[in-house]
Amino acid sequence: MTLEIWLSFSIATIVLVTMPGPTILLTVSYALGQGKNTAWATVPGAMVGDFVAMTISLLGAGAILAASATLFTALKFIGAAYLIWMGVQMWRADPRELKTTKLKGVSQQKVFKDTFLVTVLNPKGIMFFIAFVPQFIDPAKDTLTQFAILEATFIVLAGTSVLMWSLAASVMHSKFQEKRTQTLVNKLSGSFLIGAGLLTLTAKRAN
Repeated sequence: MTLEIWLSFSIATIVLVTMPGPTILLTVSYALGQGKNTAWATVPGAMVGDFVAMTISLLGAGAILAASATLFTALKFIGAAYLIWMGVQMWRADPRELKTTKLKGVSQQKVFKDTFLVTVLNPKGIMFFIAFVPQFIDPAKDTLTQFAILEATFIVLAGTSVLMWSLAASVMHSKFQEKRTQTLVNKLSGSFLIGAGLLTLTAKRAN
């Protein structure tokens, strides 16, 4: 793999990972509600989710998913239902329960789990990896090494994007400490997640 190809892949990845999607929306929601400490859970959650999704895709599951309407629909509904369920939970949440200065124990594990599942259950993400990454592979050279380099690059850049979004949103955290304002933030964040879930339902298989 040449430096030019790697740089092209990196630039394309930066553009893609900075675009708001389900993972970014969830990251922003947690950062607004609980502050920058959520980054300790959302960043690794997104990175592990991307690692699993990319690995599955590059092993061929992405092609199977693209070819099977049943599998694609099942994964799409699971991912959408999970996003909508989290949105409803946030809508109904008592601000006093979400208002914490540090994430400990179960809370941090829950944020990690939610971020991981939202990332890995995105069917368009899996199909994107199987369609996007191979374009930067030179078949005349060792493909495994190239896949490893590209996968590591994507994961690091995606994690950096989640971190930047989390830190940017957490700046507003201190402005949303009153119960009335926090209630509004919870409902807006919940609405975004529900909207992301509904958008996931519109995903179509690649032809």
